[in-house]
Amino acid sequence: MSQVPAATRTLRVLRFLAGQPDPVPLDRIMRACDLPRSTTYHLLNVMIEEGFVVHLPDERRFGLGLAAFEIGSGYARQEPLQRLARRPLAALVDRTGQSAHLAVLHGREVLYVIEERATGRPPLVTDVGVRLPAHLTASGRAILAGLPAAQVRALYASAADFVDRHGEGPRTLSELRRVLTDTRQRGYAVEAGEVTPGLASVAVAVVDHNRHPVAAVALTYPDDAEDPVTLASAVASTADALARRIGGGASTSR
Repeated sequence: MSQVPAATRTLRVLRFLAGQPDPVPLDRIMRACDLPRSTTYHLLNVMIEEGFVVHLPDERRFGLGLAAFEIGSGYARQEPLQRLARRPLAALVDRTGQSAHLAVLHGREVLYVIEERATGRPPLVTDVGVRLPAHLTASGRAILAGLPAAQVRALYASAADFVDRHGEGPRTLSELRRVLTDTRQRGYAVEAGEVTPGLASVAVAVVDHNRHPVAAVALTYPDDAEDPVTLASAVASTADALARRIGGGASTSR
């Protein structure tokens, strides 16, 4: 347990707000962060005073403030995760002969921040800067499987949140929960043809010291050409190595 619970709760709220596509009401923040109403209210007021949160009184909603943007901009300039991950991902490509990428969660999408393409492999849709629906990708599923159930429920609150690409993949919260349960039991996430027909992916989350999934390492390959279990083992080793570099722990696949 944290020695500074107020700081932990504050960061939990900020992390939740950062993952939302729009400002959200107080009750939704309470449920997603598992906090009492009074605690949530006081934390938000402090963050409003410091500029990390803004209150939209007409909508009765809360969103990220300018100070949060400044921190995010500083992170984007420094690119610490990308710098740490590039060499391990290149080694993963050399080891497997398949293209690898690193993705982070942004709302209900994954954002690809690194792609290491294997020699002779075709270009993928998962180029740097591309966003894809998290529930359809192996990377997104690996990250979502490590989030609290309340946060996943808040992200996918209606049927409209389940974007479709090729008529495949979960379309309801209950279907997504089954996919995420299978992911946790298996120790790695998979998708086959749900992003690009004919291609499959395996992914493992990179977790920090609180076991929070901050990113996912994935390999993409022809869906009839490789054994996903063997590839998943290589991906897990890379995810574990990257987690150690950021002060985290081993993936759940170990």
